[in-house]
Amino acid sequence: MGKTEKASGVFDYNESSIRSLDWREHIRLRPGMYIGKLGDGSSKDDGIYVLVKEVVDNCIDEHMMGYGKTIDVKITDQRVVVRDYGRGIPLGKVVDVVSKINTGAKYDSGAFQKSVGLNGVGTKAVNALSNYFKVQAFREGQAKLAEFKKGVLVNDPKVGKSDERNGTLVEFEPDNSMFKNYHFIPEYLEDLMWNYAFLNAGLTINYNGKKYYSKDGLLDLLKQKADAEELRYPIIHAKGEDIEFALTHGNQYGEEYYSFVNGQNTTQGGTHLAAFREGIVKGARDFYKKDYDAADIRASIVAAIAVRVQEPVFESQTKTKLGSTNMAPDGATVRSFVTDFVAKEVEIFLHKNPTTADAMLKRILQSERERKEIAGIKKLANDRAKKANLHNKKLRDCRYHFDEKNEKGVDSVIFITEGDSASGSITKSRDVETQAVFSLRGKPLNCYSLTKKVVYENEEFNLLQHALNIEDGIENLRYNKVIIATDADVDGMHIRLLLMTFFLQFFPELVKAGHVFILETPLFRVRNKKETIYCYSDEERQAAIAKLGSKPEITRFKGLGEISPEEFGGFIGENIRLAPVLLGDGHLAKLLEFYMGKNTPDRQDFIIENLRIELDKVEAKEEVEVTEEV
Repeated sequence: MGKTEKASGVFDYNESSIRSLDWREHIRLRPGMYIGKLGDGSSKDDGIYVLVKEVVDNCIDEHMMGYGKTIDVKITDQRVVVRDYGRGIPLGKVVDVVSKINTGAKYDSGAFQKSVGLNGVGTKAVNALSNYFKVQAFREGQAKLAEFKKGVLVNDPKVGKSDERNGTLVEFEPDNSMFKNYHFIPEYLEDLMWNYAFLNAGLTINYNGKKYYSKDGLLDLLKQKADAEELRYPIIHAKGEDIEFALTHGNQYGEEYYSFVNGQNTTQGGTHLAAFREGIVKGARDFYKKDYDAADIRASIVAAIAVRVQEPVFESQTKTKLGSTNMAPDGATVRSFVTDFVAKEVEIFLHKNPTTADAMLKRILQSERERKEIAGIKKLANDRAKKANLHNKKLRDCRYHFDEKNEKGVDSVIFITEGDSASGSITKSRDVETQAVFSLRGKPLNCYSLTKKVVYENEEFNLLQHALNIEDGIENLRYNKVIIATDADVDGMHIRLLLMTFFLQFFPELVKAGHVFILETPLFRVRNKKETIYCYSDEERQAAIAKLGSKPEITRFKGLGEISPEEFGGFIGENIRLAPVLLGDGHLAKLLEFYMGKNTPDRQDFIIENLRIELDKVEAKEEVEVTEEV
């Protein structure tokens, strides 16, 4: 191509090349800048939950300023309705607050101190990314309503009379052209509402007919999260100006933390969590007058920390990691403030409660013994793993990773598969930039009730923990999603269960933080000469047959290896279906004991009762397959 061609056409760069986007277009074109990833709702940090949080955060900020003790939230399959009873948006600014960037009360530090969001784009993003958005303000007997579609005002807002209590009502429906195949997972939403309640003692949230209320803040949070029978001592709870924490030790492996800044759940931690961990170690060392290893002090800990910071600096719009260093205008740093407060309070509490001090010391010494017992085998196993990593046949890695600070790292996933055929199909169809594959040799070991020594003795487990980079916790996790991809048959289900036991036994924080998923693949392919429909359930199969008619060709997929790489690419791409592994209300130790422990009459009864249902389904499917063959 000559110089003349380069100077014209697509290579032109002049005044006409510059394009200005309005606020709505910019948000819709670059949603990641405002709400992180879009997603379909299978991950707790997907965009639809960020939309809910942005609206509720405004209500929480009103409550923090002393206005409104109740928030009503109703969420259905498609629509979200949030009503607070604060001061209500000033009627003259109802439209501007939700549709003009850099408009909001949070720029006035006198109106909102230490609020969750200070960027002024939260509700604007919700508005722009919604098929339908409504905001209505009630103030002193008057009201004003504005309605939007994808950020465009569609009504003529006027002030009218109202007998409603002061406050604000927001109603929206996420845009399904942006959030494809989205669905709200109830457990994620319930967890979100509980966090709001724990962080705002005295606030009542009515969510879908259920009341969420906390009297003792983070103390209540740990009581809900931890199994009382597993705790080594009563929960230590301390509260000061702009800081609150609670901590205890259990019997599980790993460290488990719940961290918050200005009411925001910082799932990726940050400055305040690092300082909290330092403070715990410092407080214990100062009290026991011995320089115990930090890992031994924190092993098996369950804790929560919440701080209030003026003008917090987060590392992304979704506010999942705090990057601030300053705590307040007086120049105090987050690190020094949190570390000093926690260390002092831990030391004081242990002085006042000798029984708790004895119990904590026993837990520390036990961790020390366990660490020393496996030190030798750990070193040998890690040396083998390092050598294997140079040419690890089990791992087909991707280019970008979650622990790297780049935009694509957030999308990184690893598929854990069984057998050459399954891993081969995924490997050939995966996105090499963000999708890795780890292949199992066969059924992994049932590691329930075993010690962590087995992780190093078992070559496969050791290579897996190194591939994930979770040996010392999940702070440097290499993949945002750990996806178990097994056949949808009895053996495949068993492998799923064994892998989940491995993660829950030794790395429970990986599951509790929402990083573990099950890959859903189609059970049937229904097609005629014009159209192919993949079905994930028998109901979908029946609907596909009804749609295509005239006796379409039906294929039953019994294993991942039966799906061609070309087809598999469609199942792990944009329309991937994932089921998150959730613990629900059951406590970890009891769950593992029931499902993976020794056989008991209770478990036998459970299997027999549920097996009848599954056998009915299997027999029905076999009848279908026989009919199709005939």
